[in-house]
Amino acid sequence: MSFSAGCSAERPRLEKKTMRVRIFVSLKKGVLDPQGKAIERSLHTFGYNGVQDVRVGKFLELEVEAASRESAEAQIREMCDKLLANPVIEDYRFEISKE
Repeated sequence: MSFSAGCSAERPRLEKKTMRVRIFVSLKKGVLDPQGKAIERSLHTFGYNGVQDVRVGKFLELEVEAASRESAEAQIREMCDKLLANPVIEDYRFEISKE
């Protein structure tokens, strides 16, 4: 018994959703932040003497297409670990919202 080409079983396609992602990257506690110290000194020069412990980080906003929130989270973690953050000296967190 053989089957003709008309009986092919196709997998249902998962519709991808576009999600807005906000990524926050910051230096780990204990890592010196010379840029933050320079900003802190400058703020003190301008009279903002109540400002302490300035830390500088990065903020990224992007759109990700993924089949599910879990898939998007996995992609974002991979992007951060490979490129967007230096896991030796930086921490990151992210927020996902639907477009």
